[in-house]
Amino acid sequence: MFFEADSEHGLPRDPFKACIVPRPIGWISTIDASGNENLAPYSFFNAVAERPRMVMFCVNGQHEKGGAKDTLRNVMEVPEFVVNMSTWELREQMNTSCAPLDSKCDEFQAADLEKSRARLVRPSLVKAAPINLECLVHQMVDLPPDPLNGRNCMIIGRVIGIHIQDNILVNGRVNFDGLRPLGRLGYAQYVVAKEEGIFEMRRPD
Repeated sequence: MFFEADSEHGLPRDPFKACIVPRPIGWISTIDASGNENLAPYSFFNAVAERPRMVMFCVNGQHEKGGAKDTLRNVMEVPEFVVNMSTWELREQMNTSCAPLDSKCDEFQAADLEKSRARLVRPSLVKAAPINLECLVHQMVDLPPDPLNGRNCMIIGRVIGIHIQDNILVNGRVNFDGLRPLGRLGYAQYVVAKEEGIFEMRRPD
């Protein structure tokens, strides 16, 4: 099939996100000026540069209860965030943190997650996450808005601190089978990276 992107596709669900897979999940913790913390997963997320180390995630649309989503509002007030690695072991807690809670509600508590204090930024880390990236907001880019649901904003961050749990390092390298990171597919589907699905290829000289 073929359809123009701005036209009707005739399918039961929009296939766009299912066409770009797997997408890493940025489990983003933020804090507002009053000290209220937020935690939410974003699958429009990725690394975008190695030197300097840069990441980005995109906040799409409005909060289900109206107005800006908590993550976006928080980084506008306190331009810092933490990326917490979402793994198979933390899948239920990650999913719980998706809930459209009131801005004063703490998703860490709702998901029964212990916090750990960051070294360089104000938002907390997910203590159980095997990798955490402490970030400063570098730039916020407004994309064309969703005609049905409002603002699309890409947040680009500079990574200033990296936490890696020692038990996932094997011979000085991150052990992905021990890590078992999650990725997002389309619809309500996810994927997990584990040993039988991991292979290595060398770039040609």
